[in-house]
Amino acid sequence: MSTSTLSTIGFGCPEGVDPHHFVVNIPAGRNQPVLIVESYGIKAGIAGNPEQVERCALPRTAWSLIAEDVKREFNQRLKERKLPISRWMVGENKVERLLGKELLVLAWAVEKAPEDTIPNAVRNWIGLKPEERWWLYTMTAAASGGLHDTEIGWRKALRYALTENPLIEVPVEGKPKRSSQRKKSTKVDDQVAQGSLFGQLRYEDVPS
Repeated sequence: MSTSTLSTIGFGCPEGVDPHHFVVNIPAGRNQPVLIVESYGIKAGIAGNPEQVERCALPRTAWSLIAEDVKREFNQRLKERKLPISRWMVGENKVERLLGKELLVLAWAVEKAPEDTIPNAVRNWIGLKPEERWWLYTMTAAASGGLHDTEIGWRKALRYALTENPLIEVPVEGKPKRSSQRKKSTKVDDQVAQGSLFGQLRYEDVPS
């Protein structure tokens, strides 16, 4: 996400164009799930992209446990780029493309998680760099990013990695260490609960 002179709507989503972005649909009913949809906008039809993909139906209790922390994290990022901040409202909430990817990493991690493990997942998610979240999204979405892929491959591994460990780290060769403002993290061991997928993580900045 970069600083832009364009006006925005929601959490950093450019207004006046049809960008690739995410929509968080919060229903009025308190027991209905929160639906997160990826909307390809002007990229629909390019390289086989559909118009929209439903990515996650997050139980309302899980959403309630992450919503405030996600809002705070996103608004801090928006402030740094001198963009308007936002808040979650009933109905459609537009989210800028990269922020939406980051949200889905957390949403996928907690969608089937016990409620008492969700605060740990939030702390782990906050401890990751944005680039690490983007990479995790790309790897997970490629093979298990559909609405009903909750128990498949990377999607399942992501849940264990964020909920069962004190603070995961994506090992990145040749990259600077985290800012001292972020929590220190420990190396991910191949023997920990999340398995070998997270013992070999590398990320790359994904432009799409």
